[in-house]
Amino acid sequence: MTNTLREPRVRSVLDRLFDGAGGDDDTFEALEWDAVRSADAQERADLLAGIYMPISARGGDLLYALVRASRPENVVEFGTSFGISTLYLAAAVADNGKGHVYGTEMSEAKVAAARKNLDEAGLGGVATILPGDARRTLADLKGPIGLVLLDGWKELCLPVLRDLEPRLAAGAVVVADDIDQESMAGYLAYVRDPANGYVSVALPVEDGMEISCRA
Repeated sequence: MTNTLREPRVRSVLDRLFDGAGGDDDTFEALEWDAVRSADAQERADLLAGIYMPISARGGDLLYALVRASRPENVVEFGTSFGISTLYLAAAVADNGKGHVYGTEMSEAKVAAARKNLDEAGLGGVATILPGDARRTLADLKGPIGLVLLDGWKELCLPVLRDLEPRLAAGAVVVADDIDQESMAGYLAYVRDPANGYVSVALPVEDGMEISCRA
């Protein structure tokens, strides 16, 4: 059975990106945090354009497994950054032999980097990175959407999900990363309320991942 994650060109890109992400702590320490806290979403994206903020390798393997198992026609990623998570999603889509990944990213520098990384890994043909505000760039994306990864600005995860809901396939999987952050409280309350149509489970992967099924 094919597992594109094991291919040397994919593995080398992932290893390089994870190595680069290892310097995030030093970059964070050098930031002017007052400016970051007072910035809007686009300004924050530009201020943090050099920071990877990736999912973990374990989280990436989980994304790969979820896409392989659910075989979605369309995968949406909110918050692409340098494309680490996108590589896992795209590898799974490629191995399924069907589907496409649509990533979103506000930083122009990161859009260019993510596209380059996908091409270097040989996965550019199954992934499209949409530049700009996800609530605008995803507005015309047609469904059905079978899997969503929410890993952008935390205060926007719930609004983005609500925008996508009319286009979610029955049984669609929604993955939210970094659920330990206080700013995810509203999102978690929403997907954990059965009245909103989800069956939701938290997994202890790094800073926490919430896996929700659109039931």
